[in-house]
Amino acid sequence: MKKALSLLLPVIALVGFSSIFIVDETEQVVILQLGKPVKTVTKPGLNFKLPFPIQEKITFDDRLLEYDSPPEEILSKDKKSLIVDNYVRWKIVDPLQFLKTVQAIPTAKSRMDDIVYSELRRELGTHDMVEIITENREEIMDVITRESNSATLDYGISVVDVRIRRVDLPAENEASIYARMEAERKRQANKFRSEGEEEAQKIRAATDRDKTIILADAYKEAERIRGEGDAKAVQVYARSYSSDPKFYEFVRTLDTYKKVVDDKTTLVLPSDSKLFKLLLDGK
Repeated sequence: MKKALSLLLPVIALVGFSSIFIVDETEQVVILQLGKPVKTVTKPGLNFKLPFPIQEKITFDDRLLEYDSPPEEILSKDKKSLIVDNYVRWKIVDPLQFLKTVQAIPTAKSRMDDIVYSELRRELGTHDMVEIITENREEIMDVITRESNSATLDYGISVVDVRIRRVDLPAENEASIYARMEAERKRQANKFRSEGEEEAQKIRAATDRDKTIILADAYKEAERIRGEGDAKAVQVYARSYSSDPKFYEFVRTLDTYKKVVDDKTTLVLPSDSKLFKLLLDGK
């Protein structure tokens, strides 16, 4: 009896060990019974099943997974050939359906690659190159993610995010594309330069006009002041003449001499000339 128990205990232990399994937080399990799926376990913790070979467990990753798609050549709406390098974030949301359809991750990646590439080619083909590279990339990728996810749910897969890592031009197209871009930049620069020169001409014209107006106003004011001064001078001369005609005549004579005589003037004067006497007395 003891001998039989000693032989039976290891068998019982082996059966018990093969019947107990632990599901980790990063895992989800499908139980197969005689090769057919009968149960799905998605919650972490201690679980039980019938011993092998009656039942066995297949473990799948429950985390967010990432798949780098190989670069593919895609034609944009404006007939530009682009080399698109993208990646996919995905998750197994229905392990039983996943097992029935694709069974393993390598097959799932291959199926996703076909679906995502098809959606990329379809959606990018409706946009120009500039939109893909700069303007609407976020919106474009949201559409591709949504359509790809809809197509992969049949395989128990949820496509969470599709993103373009980089977009390149084929080597044979780079030179011509860069040349066109350079020509466009030069055209824009010339346009801005022309507009700037036109604006500068307007500013210079306005400045010259303002300058002419200011000078005209200044000349007008100067003439007015000069006229007022001359009028006052005439009044002073008139008062002087009326009070002392000889002194007035003397001052007018001096003013006349001041205007016509300088240090280079040679005068021939008679000895009885008033100017001669004045100059002689001044020495």
